[in-house]
Amino acid sequence: MRDFVSDKIKNIKPSGIRKFFDIANSIEDCISLGVGEPDFETPWHITEEGIYSLEQGRTFYTSNQGLPELREEIAKWNKRKYNLDYSKDEVIITCGGSEAIDIALRATLNPGDEVIILEPNYVCYEPDIILAGGVPIKIKLKNENEFRLTPEELESVITPKTKILLMNYPNNPTGAIMAKEDLEKISKVIIKHDLLVITDEIYSELTYEGKHFSIGALPGMRDRTITINGFSKTYSMTGWRLGYVMGPRVIIDQVKKIHQFVVMSAPTISQYAGLEALRNGDNDIERMKKEYDKRRKYLLKEFDRLGLPCFEPKGAFYIFPDIRKYNMSSEEFATELLNKEHVVVVPGTAFGDSGEGFVRISYAYSLDALKEAIKRIERFLKSL
Repeated sequence: MRDFVSDKIKNIKPSGIRKFFDIANSIEDCISLGVGEPDFETPWHITEEGIYSLEQGRTFYTSNQGLPELREEIAKWNKRKYNLDYSKDEVIITCGGSEAIDIALRATLNPGDEVIILEPNYVCYEPDIILAGGVPIKIKLKNENEFRLTPEELESVITPKTKILLMNYPNNPTGAIMAKEDLEKISKVIIKHDLLVITDEIYSELTYEGKHFSIGALPGMRDRTITINGFSKTYSMTGWRLGYVMGPRVIIDQVKKIHQFVVMSAPTISQYAGLEALRNGDNDIERMKKEYDKRRKYLLKEFDRLGLPCFEPKGAFYIFPDIRKYNMSSEEFATELLNKEHVVVVPGTAFGDSGEGFVRISYAYSLDALKEAIKRIERFLKSL
């Protein structure tokens, strides 16, 4: 019998995050700092709205594009927060940010188009580009530059086939951010070469110094920017699977076709819960962000005490310590730490080859769990 499996999918590696997560589930007394999932419950007023929508029998499909009132609220929220100027008809509600990234790429790529991605990067970017027929072109960002993209680095990889820059700030896995002045420099290169930007801003509300700035708000960038965002990280709504893609109407109308045929519509009860989150969730964001900031500062202080080099992450809820002095690969370090001390971290190589020499640690966990993890990590480092 012939092989019915696509060569394209066979050549894609499974997620390096899930590999360690699955192993951890089989080990007792394991502290997992590997998955980027908030430890907070969804705020009750948001959950209550989901329950109420069920009680009211709102179990129908919404329009393919999503509830009009939710799309309207998303447009208002982004205008208020980031000065992004899009209408409700330029928003599609998706099943999480992951679907939004996938369909945005599929709607914009022709076979052989090049997409610039910034390593280390979130695990789905390269596979999604390949599945959409594109060619990923990697820029290896530097720890000493706090993993920010420079205009010179961007210029160095642009070819006549370059179509898209896919970027993610605040960044997973590094916690890096790009300030307005950084993005202004980048935007000049983007406009010069007539590129499209897909910006994944799922951690936009988790910025600890100053305020997040969105590249789509810069002059000349509105109609060449697709913004990805969602509710999972901001409102601790991971299991609700609610995100959105926002951009110029000429692109969004095509993105909607893929969404229609693949998903139909995002979960209805999640959409009503999302509406409540946007209207009344600002205090929840601040409360959770303050707690994440405490954890961030604690880990920075402890890693400094342990002599584990780490630049200060200023966004998201990840820290990316440098483990090169231990003469172990990222995979070896993470595996040994798991086996000996039952602490899960993710090898930097799960986020691209340039992540070698680093591990990702999530602080989306309680301070008590982090304190116990530090005890075990300290014991492990002393044994090396």
